[in-house]
Amino acid sequence: MYKAFGKRIFDIAASLTALMVFSPVMLLVAVAIALGDGGPALFRQQRIGRKQTPFSLLKFRSMPVNTAHIPSDQAAAVRVTPVGRLIRRTNMDELPQLINILRGEMSVVGPRPALATQVELVETRAALGAYDCSPGLTGLAQINSFDGMLAAQKAEWDGKYARSLSFGQDIKIILLTFRYLLKPPPVY
Repeated sequence: MYKAFGKRIFDIAASLTALMVFSPVMLLVAVAIALGDGGPALFRQQRIGRKQTPFSLLKFRSMPVNTAHIPSDQAAAVRVTPVGRLIRRTNMDELPQLINILRGEMSVVGPRPALATQVELVETRAALGAYDCSPGLTGLAQINSFDGMLAAQKAEWDGKYARSLSFGQDIKIILLTFRYLLKPPPVY
C-alpha cells in the first residue's frame, strides 16, 4: 500500500512543507548566486529517473556558468564559486530538488539520480531493480557511503532499498540523513 500510494502522498506533503519552510533560504541563495557572477541561480541537468526515464534535475548552481556536466564525485576537480562552496558544504544546493519531488520526478528517499554517462552505475542499478522506484533526495547508499564508494557498491545499496521499500525504512533513512549531514563536509 505504501509503495503504491502512500509514498507519493508522503512525498507531496514533505516537499510542500519543506518548500514553505525553506523558501526564504532558497530566495537568499538564488539572489546570492545571481549577484556572485550574474549567471542563473538554477542548474538543470539530465538524470536517470524511475524506469530509466530521463528527467531534468534542479540544483542551485555552485560552479561557473557553462561548466561541463560531471558526476558529483568528480566535482572537486572543477572550480566552485565562493557562494557554491558555501551551499555545497551545507547541502543547500540540493533544495531545488524539492520541486522535482513535488512534480513526481523524484522522491524524498530513493537512489540518488545518476547521470547517463555513469554507465556502470546505471547498468548495475538496472540489473538490481533499483529503477523500480523513483530517485531520491537521500537514500540508503548515501547514509552508508564513504569516500571512493564504487558504483557497484552504490548500486547494491540502491537495489536493496528498492526491494525492501517501506514507510519505516524511509523514516529511518531520513533520520540517518541528518547524522550524515553532520559529518565534516568535503573541501572543494
